[in-house]
Amino acid sequence: MRPALAHIDTWIFDLDNTLYPASMNIFAQIDARMTQFIAELLDCSKETAFALQKQWFIDHGMTLAGLMADHGVDPHVFLEYAHDIELHALEADAVLADTIVALPGRKLVFTNGDAPYARRVLARRGLTECFEGICDIHATGYRPKPQEAAYRHLVDAHGIDPKRALFVEDMARNLKPAKAIGMTTVWVANGSEQSPDADRDHIDYVTPDIGQWLADILKEPA
Repeated sequence: MRPALAHIDTWIFDLDNTLYPASMNIFAQIDARMTQFIAELLDCSKETAFALQKQWFIDHGMTLAGLMADHGVDPHVFLEYAHDIELHALEADAVLADTIVALPGRKLVFTNGDAPYARRVLARRGLTECFEGICDIHATGYRPKPQEAAYRHLVDAHGIDPKRALFVEDMARNLKPAKAIGMTTVWVANGSEQSPDADRDHIDYVTPDIGQWLADILKEPA
């Protein structure tokens, strides 16, 4: 293990565009489903729905939070609709699975999605047995990343010492609260970031490929 990371005993991973390549374009399907949901709910054009969707993402951290705040949408109904997508593009990655298993300590998934969808993705990627738990949007009380409350719940619910934890994310802004509480941060810079001009001072490591990065740090002697 790379000496600078020898203290890490909890490895936390975002799901979408982190545990699978952004090039697989899975989230584009979710994006389209969210737009359609809003268009049907508000009886508006898809253009208007898309603009609202992105504004809620900016203002609240996720579209769902905005829908709940402004329209009282049932989160279970929305998430079931948004995640009703095909995952055929996802393939098992045995090398990534072996690498995650080889990391010393606990491994968790921390996602703004829900656990049923996360389990589908993990199964398609062959990663189901790699993680001891999933902290999803239901568990955080619908307080999404990057809201500080989501990270507090993660730490408290799973008994995590932030100073001994590492968090991997494709959205740079979601790493800032993690760094603020003492976590080591890894940004998967694969083109999925929706705030390209965001501050990067809170990022410790940058990689376009988390599988390769993990393999590299495991090769380094302590």
